[in-house]
Amino acid sequence: MSVNYGSKRVVVGAHYGLRDWLAQRVTGLLMAVFTVVVLLQVLFTRGAIGYDQWAGIFSAQWMKVLTFTVIVALLYHVWVGMRDIWMDYIKPVGLRLALQVFTIVWLTGCAGWAIQVLWRL
Repeated sequence: MSVNYGSKRVVVGAHYGLRDWLAQRVTGLLMAVFTVVVLLQVLFTRGAIGYDQWAGIFSAQWMKVLTFTVIVALLYHVWVGMRDIWMDYIKPVGLRLALQVFTIVWLTGCAGWAIQVLWRL
């Protein structure tokens, strides 16, 4: 009779569930704080919001650093979520790998574009 509990139990899997769960919560919290900061700046801006006002909000160096940090957090948040979706629902390994590579390439492109827009202000 085979015993599969106790110290001889074989545990499989990637073992990063808690880390990913915590990363999702921390990055989500950072994005929520950023949203509140931007909303407060918009609410306390006088007059109609146009390009000049938006550029003014994001022109301060601390705001650029905060926005860059949120961009990185958003990309990691998306990566963890999409990777989990691909791993849970796509069973053929080749297709899963292709989707993960596509996700990485897409997120890298989005990061480059977002940083280019941010630093152009």
